[in-house]
Amino acid sequence: MEKTTATQQTMDQVISPAQLLEHWQGHRRLTRRVIEAFPEKELFEHQIGGMRPFSEMVAELLAIAVPGLEEIVSKKTVEFREKSDFGHSKAKVLELWDESTEEINKLWNQIGLERFQEYIKLFGQYEGTVQSSIFYFIDNEIHHRGQAYVYLRSLNIEPPFFYER
Repeated sequence: MEKTTATQQTMDQVISPAQLLEHWQGHRRLTRRVIEAFPEKELFEHQIGGMRPFSEMVAELLAIAVPGLEEIVSKKTVEFREKSDFGHSKAKVLELWDESTEEINKLWNQIGLERFQEYIKLFGQYEGTVQSSIFYFIDNEIHHRGQAYVYLRSLNIEPPFFYER
């Protein structure tokens, strides 16, 4: 199989890395507004049908995004660690969300165009390309945000419009 040059990849691509980052960050801005919409107590305690509280889902999203990008950039396998040191504080959740958003921007600029089609084994267990891993980060966030919409509606709170990213 012939190796594709960065120039050829640029000609063949449908979306640029900058556009993909903006797409992801648009989802992150929307997820932030969903976090803001929750009453503090319910962010940490409200559950339906055995699903986790949204704060625990957010902890998962935080455990994936920056650590995953750090692994992509460094090429050093890290262990997936889902932790939440929120202290039942919505302000702390938002603070950590904002910090991770800034870190994503910094790490993103360290991924060369040629890396997006490179095969990796993220967290030592999830195989795919750099690009497919990033799509997973985005898809997983959308999935959990959908669960949060159900929670908000069950609390009689109108969630943010999903298309306003």
